[in-house]
Amino acid sequence: MRALLVWVMLWVGVPGIAAARCDAQVPVQQAELGQLSLAYQSVGAANDPALLLVMGLGGQLIDWPDDVVEALCRQGFRVIRYDNRDAGLTRWTQPPASASLTLELLRYKLGLPVAAPYGLTDMADDGLQLMDQLGIEHFHVLGVSMGGMIAQHLAAKAPERVSSLTLLMSSSGAVGLPAPSAALVQLFARRGAGDRDTALQQQVELLSALGNPRVADDRTQLLQQAARAYDRGFNPEGGRRQIMAILAEPSRVALLNQLRVPTLVVHGTADPLLPVMHGVHLAAHIRGSQLRLIPGLAHRLQEPFKAPLLGAILPYLRAQRLEPAHIAGL
Repeated sequence: MRALLVWVMLWVGVPGIAAARCDAQVPVQQAELGQLSLAYQSVGAANDPALLLVMGLGGQLIDWPDDVVEALCRQGFRVIRYDNRDAGLTRWTQPPASASLTLELLRYKLGLPVAAPYGLTDMADDGLQLMDQLGIEHFHVLGVSMGGMIAQHLAAKAPERVSSLTLLMSSSGAVGLPAPSAALVQLFARRGAGDRDTALQQQVELLSALGNPRVADDRTQLLQQAARAYDRGFNPEGGRRQIMAILAEPSRVALLNQLRVPTLVVHGTADPLLPVMHGVHLAAHIRGSQLRLIPGLAHRLQEPFKAPLLGAILPYLRAQRLEPAHIAGL
């Protein structure tokens, strides 16, 4: 009887036990994936359903807020977040050669093929190989921005393994969707120029531009966030390679039309980088998907929007964990 009671307490998540089990401050580990040494963290019980978090352009695993990771874990998930190739503490044995981003941006604007050192499909393979190495056969995926694009490929490559897909602030990459301003693109492209202080100020400027201007940002807090990321894993050249991977990517509409994975699309109505029609279009091309629009949310998780975002994501993930849809029945 005591053993049964302990099991029930663990399952429902008694606050003290859940807090200890879901502490996001766990050591970073390295997974050796051929030429990549991929940095990751695993939060939660090893036997809980896995939820893989895929970060966006230039981001690191620390850009997933710890309280969000812990909230996801308390829903009964083993939460795995990692640094993409060319980000954070993930390291190459031998980094690929880089082309000129300025030249490739020009080719992109002219409608010419972009020469990228690798593609988003390769980045999706990184996530799959990480799951292989951890011995995880089935898992849920949550991707943000570029991470959502990677997640689309991941689900297309292994639909029998992906239990559900959550796409946040992402896009189908279709031609004709609203583009970000040239000024915003330039903020991404110039990141990392100059010394540390210059790089930090550039990052603060970018973070501010990605937020909702009607929400007052604490610049000191943004500077601390930028400094933490810089000191942990500053890699401007890697960020430029990631941009080229996005530019080289064709429309994913045909791929999305074939997806049969339970999917939630979440998008902000004030997104300056990927305007809201990106989310609407994305959901329209994934059969059976759900769409949740968050009023006022931009392309960064500012504090006032954290509760609405979790309010959209957590019930969906909880339902998928408890009553997973059968892929063939979608």
